[in-house]
Amino acid sequence: MNGTVLFDGVCNFCNSSVSFIINRDKAGYFKFAPLQSEFASGLLEEKEIDRSKTDSVVLVEDGEVFVFSTAALRIAKRLDGLWPALYVFIIVPRPIRDFFYKLFAKYRYRLFGKKDQCMIPTPEVRSRFVDGVSGEL
Repeated sequence: MNGTVLFDGVCNFCNSSVSFIINRDKAGYFKFAPLQSEFASGLLEEKEIDRSKTDSVVLVEDGEVFVFSTAALRIAKRLDGLWPALYVFIIVPRPIRDFFYKLFAKYRYRLFGKKDQCMIPTPEVRSRFVDGVSGEL
């Protein structure tokens, strides 16, 4: 069992978040794929997720898809250290959580910048990324 995090591969904040997750996921629960990959496009289409409304992070766990603040909180719940304590915010009604999540996501390029192309993982973490050609996890 594992989770797959689909992230905006050109967003500096999103790329830093992937590194943050990798460093706090010693069990290797999460795999990663940029939203710009063929794998992510196929998965979003299969799960009927509107890409125009979901452009920052998507979490797929056990065939279920989570977006916005719910995805972020479920990711935090699986990390090492004190990060799972953030899951307590799941009690905040989703429309309120998602309002603040979407507001941050809207301005993430302005705050943190944007790359011209998706990140290329280092050899040390390459195994944590989904193979874009075969779609294998």
